[in-house]
Amino acid sequence: MTTTRFAPSPTGRLHVGNIRAALHNWLWARKTGGRFVLRIDDTDAERSEERFVDAIRRDLDWLGLTPDTEIRQSERFALYGARFDALVADGRIYPAYESAQELDLKRKVLLGRGLPPVYDRAALALSDAQKAALEADGVRPHWRFRLDHAMPLAWDDLVRGPQNFDPSTMSDPVVRRADGSWLYMLPSAIDDIDLGISHVVRGEDHVSNTALQLQMFAAMGATPPAFAHTALLTGAEGKLSKRLGSLGVDHFRDVGIEPAAVRALLARIGTSDPVEPLVDMAPLVEGFAFAHFGRAPARFDEAELAQLNARIVHQLPHDTVADRLPAGMGAAEWDAVRPNLATVADAASWWQVIEGPVAAPAPAEDDVAYLAQAAEAAAAIDWAGDPWHALTATLKEATGRKGKPLFLPLRRALTGLDHGPDMTALLPLIGRERAVARLRGD
Repeated sequence: MTTTRFAPSPTGRLHVGNIRAALHNWLWARKTGGRFVLRIDDTDAERSEERFVDAIRRDLDWLGLTPDTEIRQSERFALYGARFDALVADGRIYPAYESAQELDLKRKVLLGRGLPPVYDRAALALSDAQKAALEADGVRPHWRFRLDHAMPLAWDDLVRGPQNFDPSTMSDPVVRRADGSWLYMLPSAIDDIDLGISHVVRGEDHVSNTALQLQMFAAMGATPPAFAHTALLTGAEGKLSKRLGSLGVDHFRDVGIEPAAVRALLARIGTSDPVEPLVDMAPLVEGFAFAHFGRAPARFDEAELAQLNARIVHQLPHDTVADRLPAGMGAAEWDAVRPNLATVADAASWWQVIEGPVAAPAPAEDDVAYLAQAAEAAAAIDWAGDPWHALTATLKEATGRKGKPLFLPLRRALTGLDHGPDMTALLPLIGRERAVARLRGD
């Protein structure tokens, strides 16, 4: 079975890049009839907070990306410890005793010589007696995974194509700190094996991590998952934007963006597929394919999201938004104003237009008598059918006006605005009594 995972750290809120990764994993799981796992990477006890765990769950639910199951790394330390001990026994993980300052000095020396700052494996040359002496002096080791320099790091990435890394150009990664806490690399690989993760879908900033983790899978006797590394998001200005790290569900909700708009945009940007205002997720699921992703950075534009959101709002039926509308606003009112909305919240201003009072601009001198005549006509027409066309037809015949001189003064007096929903739908909602009063200027 296809099994994907989304693995956020609960050290902050999800941002737009996280959301995109979660969506891609969810879409692939749904397309293949598989499972979508939420893995809370809370091994960093000092920085992880329960309020962020709760926020991650709420954000995924709001987006419609509810996972099939959830695990927490903080509950799996025994599993990590057992795998760690086995790798130590096999000689694939070894203790290293350099301090952070010593390692920094080594890196600077190598860089000063024009060499890559690759760890020199000095710890492997230490004798048991030297290690014992260091530990007797209170030096506690950190632990590194020993890369096999004879084993090429290669895979066929589902987005980037064939990938190759030379392990001799890479430092043996630290997998456990001196205080016993875990870094990301090894627990993640252990979880992927234990949970049967079939596909790891993440940003291209993890490509080098994947290269290293391939040897970890091999060292544990496991077949690695398939990997898909998507291009990173850029801002509308065409470069990596710090603002993207601050955009999340709270921001989208605050400015009236629908979850469907977020999904529709993030599912398609960076691919060869058109971005469409899709409320239903089924077309997004059906059309999702790694082959459609390009290597160029994916451009995220809030203006494009806002435009997409308006097109989605125009499709929403009343029963899906009723709890967010002003009290008393029914399906007829929603259907009348919906084509003019950018967000659902905008419906409140049009409800004010319908219910009143309306602050209409003072009519032009030429329109004063015309509006008085319109008030008399509005009081006399039959409101059971189509009052707008009945009113304008009566006034056209009586005054000879047509086009803008006929319609615009009426719209201004009735709504206080020069634009808005079709008056054919809006005028019956305003009703005879309010319409006559507004045309009279009351």
